[in-house]
Amino acid sequence: MARSKVGRTVEGLGEYLKEQRVAAELSVRQLAAQAGVSNPYLSQIERGLRRPSAEVLQQIAKALRISAEQLYIRAGIVDPHAGAAGSVELAILADGLLTERQKQTLLDVYQSFLALNGASDDTDAPAS
Repeated sequence: MARSKVGRTVEGLGEYLKEQRVAAELSVRQLAAQAGVSNPYLSQIERGLRRPSAEVLQQIAKALRISAEQLYIRAGIVDPHAGAAGSVELAILADGLLTERQKQTLLDVYQSFLALNGASDDTDAPAS
């Protein structure tokens, strides 16, 4: 059975995180402690078994001293070719006043609007 796009994205993210952790010369335990997540959870992320939230990715990026945006892209949260849409998503993710659930809800609504407008653009001719 073929893996879904999400499954491949999560696996790719895990591989990337492991590469970054090894390059930083950190053990799984050390990185987990610095990122404020449990050792088993981080291990599951690296093995592609768990998809971390944007907040967890931000904590991991800070601990690894790498760009959180790169992790968002690798996790499939932000599309690198989205232009202005990507900046809206990044602004939502960076807002410290929103909870993780609020961020995800805003991202879902935003994506649904983009999809609706894209479908509308394909089927509707502009009125003159």
